[in-house]
This record gives sequence, structure tokens and C-alpha cells, in this order.
Amino acid sequence: MSLLRVEALSLTIRGLPILREVELGLGAGEVLGIVGESGSGKSMTAQAIMGLLPAGSEVAGRVLLDGAELPTRSDRAMRAIRGRDIGMIFQEPMTALNPLHTIGDQVAETARIHGGIGRAAARDIARATLARVGLPEERFPLSRYPHELSGGQRQRVGIAMAIALRPKLLIADEPTTALDVTTQALVLELLARLVREDGMGCLLITHDLAVVSGLADRLAIMTEGRVVEAGPTSEVLRERRHPYTRALFAASAHRPARPRRESGPPLLEVTELTRDYPAHRGLFAAPGVFRAVDRVSFTLHRGESLGLVGESGCGKSTLVRAILGLEPTQGSSVRLDGAAVTAHAPRATRARMQAVFQDPYGSFNPRHRAARLITEPFHLLDHPPTGAARRAAVEQALTDVGLRPEDAEKYIHEFSGGQRQRLTIARALIIRPDLIILDEAVSALDVRVRARVLDLLADLSARYAVSYLFVSHDLGVVRAITDRVMVMKAGEIVETGPTEAVFTAPRHPYTRALLAASPVLEIPA
Repeated sequence: MSLLRVEALSLTIRGLPILREVELGLGAGEVLGIVGESGSGKSMTAQAIMGLLPAGSEVAGRVLLDGAELPTRSDRAMRAIRGRDIGMIFQEPMTALNPLHTIGDQVAETARIHGGIGRAAARDIARATLARVGLPEERFPLSRYPHELSGGQRQRVGIAMAIALRPKLLIADEPTTALDVTTQALVLELLARLVREDGMGCLLITHDLAVVSGLADRLAIMTEGRVVEAGPTSEVLRERRHPYTRALFAASAHRPARPRRESGPPLLEVTELTRDYPAHRGLFAAPGVFRAVDRVSFTLHRGESLGLVGESGCGKSTLVRAILGLEPTQGSSVRLDGAAVTAHAPRATRARMQAVFQDPYGSFNPRHRAARLITEPFHLLDHPPTGAARRAAVEQALTDVGLRPEDAEKYIHEFSGGQRQRLTIARALIIRPDLIILDEAVSALDVRVRARVLDLLADLSARYAVSYLFVSHDLGVVRAITDRVMVMKAGEIVETGPTEAVFTAPRHPYTRALLAASPVLEIPA
């Protein structure tokens, strides 16, 4: 008998169809991967199983756990099941954890609320569970707060909360999307071990076929609220019967067509860039210094695409902020086409360098329409266009990134995730900069949306000879879009060279470790 059975599950929210006759099965000790793009119904399926649906939801069909039907319509009845029989891991641990409570208290709270366990016993469970997920008390005291941990460590706390009472079913909703490749590999290895040790069933939700290909026993492909293909992972990846499965597979391996051309003269020159932060070592200890970026030097040529890869905390984003003049540096030089770049650089210099960040929604003011949002860089121009010229610039920028001129009157919430990222690129492009810095600009996008955005970036580079500094923890993306790549570790550049040369014959042990940790989508024989 299956541990989890989802039978003809349909869901409407205020009359809008969300799920359509979803059928799933999961056995104890198995991992079932659910793969699909944003809006496909993956997360809503998980929320329906957990009984965490919004107001106005109408559910049909059945969800059975260990043969017993779950009361998907009753939140009161589900409270006794969540945490004890079903645990859930969310995508972003910092939003799932309470910043005001210690990690020990948060894991213990799961045991107390859902297990009816006393404080002392719950504390013991928290201590043992955190040790199980790689956070032993001697190195990670229960008194630590979430902000004192790295992203991967916070995700381990989230996993500890989900498994504290050893539930029958563990739902992991995009648990590694925001993690670098080595941390992602460790978290996936941890999930596989916990499933094996506890005999849990694990529902792993992701948009990345490479992530589930090496972990999931079975695979279900979802689109438009339906499961369009399901079966053993090797069989689904090998046969790919449904057109949507084939499209996902093709997008996962997509590499934009980039015409080979000679790079121009040096555009960006970074010399001995160093960024120190004060480090407080205790009440009575003398203050120290933490060096986030250590004497980094490199050159980016006109028309070239340069990648920067490394784990979280290695200094990539600090380096980007310093190059943009947003961080003070210690005894370094950043020059764009010969002109110094600092916080006090002339507007004309700063206008030639724009940035695209990871979270497009967070970088826009939701109260303003797209036309105003993408023209924000105009304040860097001495004579910004007005009237008809301004409208023409907006229309051209929207058209350049594959949007329509009439989209100028929409608000940001009216766009999809991929369209929002196109807007950030339009905003960066509208004043025709020489250099665009992309900091994790596609890491949160679905594989098909990501493929289209990479095609767009390649096309814009060919048309406008714009240079890119592409910062990412996704090695596959960097390999697809860059000419050269730099590998960063602990604030230093440890390897640099042509992208294909670095990826096929890495010289530094750290580069080899990154490549070994990166998930690879392979077609089973």
C-alpha cells in the first residue's frame, strides 16, 4: 500500500481552476519528484496535501496518508497531522524561520506543539535533531539566531524543524533553489540519508530536472494544474513521451547561439580591489578586520561576457557592489573606459554601468507603472529625454526585451516572474550602458524562462555590443553565456580562463569541487 495517494485532486480558488484531476502515489522510503514551471500547480498540490489552502478554495478528490483520508477541507483537523505526520521544508529558510527566536527554541517548538512534549524533552529532541542535520551543539549552540548562520545552515534548521518528530511524509518545496552548488549537494545528500534512515516518503518539488534526476525514485511532470507524465525517474527521463517533458528537457540543456567574435579593448579594469569590514571579537577583545574581498584584479573587454562563480559568502556580491561604487574599498582602483568609478564619480560615468539583480519584484516600486520604473536610470543623464522621445525610448526598451509597448501602463504585479526579469533588463538597457552586471539574475527562474532570458541576453550583446559581468552560483548558466570565467573562494580569484577550458580542465581543487557538486542531467541508457 502506498504511503501517500492523491486521487483525482482538483482545486479551484474563487472559481479559478488551479488543479485538475491530479493523481500521485508515493511509497515509504521513496522520493517522488514533482517537476514543472511556476504556475504549473506543484506548490498548490503540496499546500492541498497539507491543508494550507487560501480562503475561497474548493477541493474535490481525495488525499490518503497511510490509508487514512486527510481532511483537506478542515484546518482544525489538519493541525494535529502537520508536524507530527507531515513535515514541510520551504524554499527560503530566512522567511520560514523567526528571526527573534533561537534555532533551538524553533526546533523544540515543533516538538512541543505537534508532539505534546514538555520543554526539557523538546529541548533534547531539538539538540539531537540539529545534530542529525549536521549542526552539532558543540559547533552550533542552540542559542544561535538564524541571522548568525549561512543560507545552507538555515536550510538545515528548516529541515530539522520538519523532521523533529520523524514524520511519515516530508514535503520539500524548492529546498535548494537559493543555494550554491556545494551547499545544494550537501542538502540533497542529507535529504536522501534522512529518507533512507527514517523510512519517510519525500515529495521533492522543483523546477530543475537535474536536481531530481539523481535523487528521485519516481517523477511526475506537471503543467497547467495537471500531471502530464509520471513513472520511474529513469523511464521518464529516457522516454519523455509528453511534448512538455521534452520541452523542459531541452530547456535544461539549452545554450544560446552566440556568434564568435573578437573582444574589443579593455572596458572595465579592476586593480587590487580590497574590501575590509570591522570584526568584533568579543567584549574585551581588540576589534579585528574581516577581509571580504582580497586584492582582486581583472579586466573585462568591450563586447565580452565574463562569469564570476563561487559559493555563497565567497565575496561575489561584495565585489559587485564595490565595482558599482556602492561599497568603499581599501587602496584599489576601478576604472570604466579609463574613468575612475567611485560613489562620487560623475553621473555620465555611472550611467555607462547598470545592474540587474536576483529579485525583480523587490527591486521595483509596486506603486508605479512599468513606464516609470524602467526610466529610473534617466536621472543619470544630463539631458534625459522628455515627451515623445521619452515614450519612444520606453517602447524601444520594452520591445528590445520581448515585451509589448502597451505593457508600459501595467503595474509590476501584472507581470510574470520572467517578464519582471525582462523589465529589469529593459531598465538597465534603456540608457544604452557599456556594461551590465547581472548578479544571480536568472537563478530563481524556471528552466524554460531562464533559457529565453539567456537567449535575450545573447541577442542584446550581439546587437548593442554590451559587455556582461555575469555573477552566478549556477555553473550551467555561466557555461552557456560567458566567454571567460573567474572562480572566487574566500575573497580571492583562484582560477580564471576561457570558460570551456576552465570547465573541461579545471586546474584548482576548488574549481574541481564546484564542478563535481553541480547536478548534471543525464539521459539514462
